[in-house]
Amino acid sequence: MKKLSLITLLGLSLSVFMSCEKDLDIESENAYDISADQQYATPQGYKQALAGVYGNLSLTGTSGPGSSFLEGIDAGTSQFARCLWYLQDLTTDEAVWSYENDEGVRELQRNIWTSNNPILLGMYSRTMAEVAFANDFLRQSTPDKLSSRGITNATDVANINDYRNEVKVLRAYSYYVMMDLFGKAPMLTESDPLDFSGPEFNRQQLFNFVESELNAVMASLKPARTNEYGRLDRAMAQMILAKMYLNAEAYGLAPKYNECMNMCSAIIGGGYTLNLNYLDNFKADNHLSSEMIFTLQADGVSTQNYGATTVIINGQVGSLENNGSEFGVGGWGGALRLRKQFVQKFDGSDFDFDARKTLFGGGDRTLEISNIALQKEGYILKKYSNKTSAGIPGPSSTFVDTDFPLFRLADVYLMYAEAQMRKDGATNGGSTTNASAESLGYLNALRDRANGYDFPDFTQSQVTLDFILDERARELHWEAHRRQDLIRFGKYTGGTYNWAWKGNGANGVSIPAHMKLFPIPADNLLANPNLTQNQGY
Repeated sequence: MKKLSLITLLGLSLSVFMSCEKDLDIESENAYDISADQQYATPQGYKQALAGVYGNLSLTGTSGPGSSFLEGIDAGTSQFARCLWYLQDLTTDEAVWSYENDEGVRELQRNIWTSNNPILLGMYSRTMAEVAFANDFLRQSTPDKLSSRGITNATDVANINDYRNEVKVLRAYSYYVMMDLFGKAPMLTESDPLDFSGPEFNRQQLFNFVESELNAVMASLKPARTNEYGRLDRAMAQMILAKMYLNAEAYGLAPKYNECMNMCSAIIGGGYTLNLNYLDNFKADNHLSSEMIFTLQADGVSTQNYGATTVIINGQVGSLENNGSEFGVGGWGGALRLRKQFVQKFDGSDFDFDARKTLFGGGDRTLEISNIALQKEGYILKKYSNKTSAGIPGPSSTFVDTDFPLFRLADVYLMYAEAQMRKDGATNGGSTTNASAESLGYLNALRDRANGYDFPDFTQSQVTLDFILDERARELHWEAHRRQDLIRFGKYTGGTYNWAWKGNGANGVSIPAHMKLFPIPADNLLANPNLTQNQGY
C-alpha cells in the first residue's frame, strides 16, 4: 500500500549488523551474511545499512515475523514498539490482555513484575541492540572509511553524513527510552571496541549525553517535514528533548519546563498541522497525516511482524462483536479490553460527540472486569484500523499497514500547556488554573477537532493540571505515553489513584514507589558486571 524507498529496504537490511556487538547475544539467522566491506562498498550499501538501523525498531529478524536475531529471546516478546506499548500502556489504567499465559503479560498488567520478566528482557535487549547498530554504522561511515572504499563523490559523502546524523538521533532516542524505563544503561559509543562492557550511566548522565548529542547534530538535520517519509528530521530531535525536559523533574533532575516550551514551539513552527479527522491518524494510510512527527513503519507485505499496531488492531476486535471486518483484520478473539477507569475519562455530556470516544460496551459486555480471562468483561476500543481513510483494507488480514504514531503534533500541544502551567506554579493535585492564552489555544484546538470544529472554548478556570492529565488520556490513549504521564503526575505508584487490577487487586491497590522504574533484567546483569540492580528489586 505504501511505495516508500526506505520501507523496501527494511527487510533486507539487518544482516550486516548481526555480529556487531557480541555481548548483546545477537546471532545471525542468515548463512549468506556479507562482510562489512561488502555491505558498505557503495553509497547504496550505506543507505541499506541506514535502513537496518531504522528497521530494528520495526522488525525482529530477517526470516519472517516469527524470527528474532536476539539469541534466546522470542520475536513476540522483543519487537520494539510492542514492548514499548506493553510497558507504557498495559501496566496502566488503559488496557488489559486476555491471554495471561502469554509470556510476561500477567506480571506486567498486574504490576507484579520481576527482573526475570521476558518482555522486560526483550525491551532492554532490543533497545541496546539499536545502540549497537547505530555504533557500528558510525564506525563504518567515518571520512577515512569512505575514502578507503573509494566513496568520494561530494553528493554521496553529503548523503552519508546526513545518515550519520540521523543514526546519532536514533541512538540518542534509544538512551532516552532506557533512561525513562530503567533509569540507567551501559554507555557504549562508536569509540568503544567490540565486546566492550560499557560503564553504567545513571539518569543524570544519560540525560546529559542525550541532550548533548541532539544539540550537536540539530542544525545539521533536515528541517521538519523535508526528509523522505520514514526517516527522521529536526523535529524528531526536538521532540526527544521536549519529552526529556517535561519529565526532568519527575526523573529527580532539575526542572526544565521553559526549555520544554521552547522545544514545543520550535516543533509547532515546523509546519505540522492537526489532521482534520482525528481517527485518520490511526488508519492504514496514516503516513499521509499532517501531524505525524515520527512513526514506526508497518507494511502488511514488506515488513510482517507482530508489532504494536498489528497487536493493537487485531487485539481490539471484540470476542462478542466479531467485528474484525470493521478494521480490515481477522482479530484475535477479544485479546484487548479497556479498564473501567479509562472508560470513565469520557463520562459526561461534553464527550457525547467526541471523535476520540471510540469505546463500545453495554448489554452482555460489562464495564467491570472481575476476571481478566473473560473476554466479554470490559469495554473494547475502535481507535486503530487496517483500513485507509477511504475504507480500503490492507493486503493482509493479520499484518497491518498502519504505522505506529510514536510522536505527533497533538502531544506537542498538550506538552506545551502542561510545561507552561508547571513553570508558572501549577502543581500536582492543586487547583491552580494558570493556563496562558497560547496554552488554551492549543487545548481548544484539540477539543474542537475532536468535536467536529463546533465546540465551546475552554476558559482558564476549567484547566487544571489534573484536567491536562485526563485530556492526555483522551487524546493519546494506546500510543505508549500513559505510564510516563501517570508518574509525572504522581499517580502511578502509591494509592492516590488506583485502577482495576493495579497491584494484582481487582479494584486496584497501592504499589511501591520503586516501581516507577523497571528492574534491569537478570540476564543483562549477568552479561555486564558494571550494571547494578534498581532499588527494590
